[in-house]
Amino acid sequence: MKRRIWVVVPKLVLALAMALGALTVWAPKQVESQARLRAQVFITQRRIPRGLTEQGLVRFARRYNARRLEEGRDQPIAQRQWQGEMVTAFNRPPGDLEFHVLFYDVQDGPRRFVQDMSTLVNDRSQKTFLQRLRLDRGEGRHAGFQPNRRLELVVTVRRQEVARHQMTLSGEEVQRSGQVSFGEDETR
Repeated sequence: MKRRIWVVVPKLVLALAMALGALTVWAPKQVESQARLRAQVFITQRRIPRGLTEQGLVRFARRYNARRLEEGRDQPIAQRQWQGEMVTAFNRPPGDLEFHVLFYDVQDGPRRFVQDMSTLVNDRSQKTFLQRLRLDRGEGRHAGFQPNRRLELVVTVRRQEVARHQMTLSGEEVQRSGQVSFGEDETR
């Protein structure tokens, strides 16, 4: 009988040691994942009311989040732009003096870089940032922002990606007649 007790006790001690070892390996990974910097990005074309708290601003932006940005129609087509307000809400202060917003065109498959927007932080304890977006129309087909294209917006802090946001730019395409006219000098 004494023999069985010694056989059971080492198995019990081994099982407890393995469980304790698993907890010590699992706990730091859980703490590390909780400490990882993440952000939420909202874009709205509505006028943001004054006097909102930080939570109120995030709630407003989440409610009126635009997945489709409409271009302004007050200028000729070639000079139009997309305007909006971007709210970036981090889960904790970013801990850096700036963060970057990268814009990629994802309409035709792989991401094609379009533009980088750097945002300087003046208060390191701040978690939520509001900034105006103004996306100018590009000159050529593959230059700058183009209408009716899907974009992916990526927020990075110290080259680490912390948020993504997909949206579509709506607008009128430049119309071309398809006709060519030659003058008298060119036909001789």
